[in-house]
Formats: sequence, C-alpha cells, structure tokens
Amino acid sequence: MMHKALAKDEPAKGKARATWGAVLAGLLVVSTLAFSVPTAFAEPQDAKSAEMLRYFQEFESVYQFILQNYVDEVEPKKLYEGAMKGMLDSLGDPYSVYLDEAMLSDMTDTTEGVFGGIGLYIGKQAPNPRSPDAPRYIEIISPIEDTPGWRAGFMPGDLIVAINGEDSSPLMTDEAQARLRGTPGTEVKVRVRRGSAEFDITVTRAVIEVPTLKSALIPHKGGNVAYLRIIEFTPKTLPRIQDALRGFDKTGYSSMIVDVRSNPGGLLDSVVKIADLFLSSGVIVSTKGRNPYENSVRSAKPDLAVPADKPVIVLINRGSASASEILAGALKDRKRALIVGENSYGKGSVQQVFPLGNRGIKLTMARYYAPSDENIDKTGIPPDIPAKEAELSEAESAALVKLLESGAIADFAKAKPDATKAERDDFVRRLRAEGSILSERLLGRLLRDELQRTRVAPVYDLEYDAALTAALEVLTDGSYSRRLAEARTVKELVAEKKAAEAAKK
Repeated sequence: MMHKALAKDEPAKGKARATWGAVLAGLLVVSTLAFSVPTAFAEPQDAKSAEMLRYFQEFESVYQFILQNYVDEVEPKKLYEGAMKGMLDSLGDPYSVYLDEAMLSDMTDTTEGVFGGIGLYIGKQAPNPRSPDAPRYIEIISPIEDTPGWRAGFMPGDLIVAINGEDSSPLMTDEAQARLRGTPGTEVKVRVRRGSAEFDITVTRAVIEVPTLKSALIPHKGGNVAYLRIIEFTPKTLPRIQDALRGFDKTGYSSMIVDVRSNPGGLLDSVVKIADLFLSSGVIVSTKGRNPYENSVRSAKPDLAVPADKPVIVLINRGSASASEILAGALKDRKRALIVGENSYGKGSVQQVFPLGNRGIKLTMARYYAPSDENIDKTGIPPDIPAKEAELSEAESAALVKLLESGAIADFAKAKPDATKAERDDFVRRLRAEGSILSERLLGRLLRDELQRTRVAPVYDLEYDAALTAALEVLTDGSYSRRLAEARTVKELVAEKKAAEAAKK
C-alpha cells in the first residue's frame, strides 16, 4: 500500500480548489514550455525571479544536451520522469512524490477500498538524529485485518528491509507499495526486521478489500459499552458508523469506546464528519499551509449523535496515524474523551494529489493542528492513560523469531484448529517446560492469534487486550469524570514529551 495515513483533503473547496488546480497545471506547463515563451522571464522583477530563470535555462540546456549527445538514444519520457522524481525527492518529505501511471492507479484503488496486494499500511522509516546517514527502511504502520499480511503475522513497527531480495532503503513509500502489490495468487517475499532479529515471510497476494468499521456491544458491569473499531476513514465510514449508532440507541448503552489503533488514517472530510458526531461546538481541526486555499478551520455543528452524558474513551497505538490522530486530538482537546493506549504515529500533514494525464504528483500542501493549536507531526499524541503490551528484550525477540521459524505454533493450530482453552494452556506450559523464555501470556496470545488467522478477526478481545481492559476499568471504577477534568491538552502533553526527551540528551 501507499502510505494511506494521509488525512487527504477531498476537493471540497469548490471553485477555490479548482482554481488552485488550474494554477498548478499552468505552472507545470510553464515549467516545460518556459523557453518558448521567454517573455514570462524576459525582465526579472527581483533576485528570486532571476534565479528561477537561470535554473530553468540550465535545466533546459542539460535536458537538450543529454537528448542530443548521450552515447545511447534516450527517451524524453525517461528524462522527464527522472527529473520529476528528483525534484520531489529533494524536498525530503516522504509523502511528496511523483506518481507514475502504476502508482497513480494504486492510489485510486486504495482510496476506493479495493486492490491486489498483501494488506499492509506502510511508511518510510523516520531519520535517526544520532545516525543521519543510516539506511531508512520501510516501516509497517499496520496490517489490514483479515488479509494475507495480517494472517502472516506482520506487526506495527516491523521494518521491511527487502522485497523479493531488493533492498528497501532507497525506496520511497509508493515505490515499495508498488512492489508489494501485484496479481492475486502470486507470491512476494518480504524480509522483516523486528527488534534485532531478521527473518523472511513469503505471502500470497490476494484481492484486498479495505474494511472500514467493526462494532459490537460489550456486556459489562454498569451497563453495555458501545464499541466502535474504526479501521480506516473512507467515504463509507460515516454511514456505517451512523448505522451502528442507531443500533446502539435501540439496545441502549452506558458508555462508548472508539478504537482507532492501527488505523492509518484516510480522508480528512470523513474524519471531520465523524468527530462532529461527538461534538456540538468548537474547532475540530485546522489546516495551515503556505497557500491561502489550504488554510481552513473545521468546526462542529450543534447537533449530536452521541449524547454528551455518555463517557467516551479513544484507544490509540503507534499505528494510529493522520486522520486517527485528528479524531483523538479533537475529542481530547474538546474534553469529550479520554485517550488510552500508547503514543500515536505522528503524521500531521495533508497531501493533495494532482493528476497530470495518467501520471501525477502527490504534494504536502498543509499541516493540520488540533484544537489546542498543536501540530503532532513526528511527535504523535501521548495517551492520558498509558496501556500497552510489554516490549520484548533482544533475547526475547530472538526467541520469538526462533519459535515462529520452528513452526511449532502453526503445526499445533493445524492439528487442533478447534483447541479448547485447556488444550491451549497445556501446549503453552509444554513450550515453557521445553525452555522457552517467552511469558505464558505472550505464548498464549501467539497461539490464540494463530488459531484465528484462518477466520474472520473477532470484533474485540477481552482475553489479551491490555488497552481495552484498561479502558473498561476506567469506565466502571468511578474515575472517568475526574480523569477527564484533569486531562491535559494535546499541546501540553506534546510539550511535556519534548521536554522529557530533551532532558535525556
């Protein structure tokens, strides 16, 4: 997949948006035809205009020189695409890229929700400030549930270091996605780095249909808890949430949990409308860019779909990105929800796609800001209540890889696909007796997950989900109102996080 955690703005600004698109198209035409219309730069008005003219002239000269003098005949298209890629790569922004025909088609498929691939949301690994020249690989933001990638065991935070033997460090996100996608039924070999361990996973591609929502009522002391798991923000997400809310209203519920863990984002317009279901006033999100057309403030309308007296908790993790962070930030800053889980991904920018025939460019046009006027790009949103699974040591990571490579868990799942809880527990104790250093909890979860990989994923997990368990406890222990009143804004939490990180240096 291309990194779909884009909070990509839809063309909702009408004439203004169309005008800006026309301006961009005009600029691109000028850039390729500048020397047939020299009057545009004949008399530079300032130093910057003179500099622009000089660069255009140099570019045109080199372009023509290569076409006429290179040892082999060169296709103009090849030079054009190379120049476009280089121009966008020079921005140092992994989300601003040139889209060739295949990449533009892939992006359209993803936005529409159906494509051929293995079902991974990916992004470019962030630079390491201590080792700026270190290779930057492709990072898995999250696998899409009920897809080959999800069943194969990919996890958020895994690094893809090679695809079919090709080093991924030189690849941009969209280039890596193009290599992962392909004809359903064909295989792709992915080399993964998890912690300090590396291993290969071979996955068979399939038709991927991106789900948007799972919902259920969780029976719990104090009343039913309405559970919404938003998998991605698409045009289909809002009506499906509205249908779920109507069902909750008929049954009755005392509180709500909105789960956006491992949700990579989606459409800005979609998340704004969904946030508005919970809010009756105030800013939801603002966007700020260099171009005036990109500056906007999106505010809530007076009507409510979720009553104000219903406690709400939002679950996030490091796979929650972009539009997910917009929702979490809006509900947090408006004092409408507590945030439980772990620090989110940190993607606070908005991209536009501008087609150029059957190709195009994707360009970062603005950054978005939570109601407290904080942009969380590269920092993410810290939770009000931290809750996550324990991280593995290097020895445990190596033991996990060894266990997975042995096939012991997969063999057990094949032999006993309907294993009872007692049979599962007995197998876990056997693994521990044979010397596994992994905890019984982790082994039990690995086995349970393996047994579920051939089935549709459950809507929720009360057995091993630490964040969900923590959220349910807060909703029933009487501390919700106090915690909400004491909760700090996104701006305050990010400032605190940055100060703590600076103190460690």
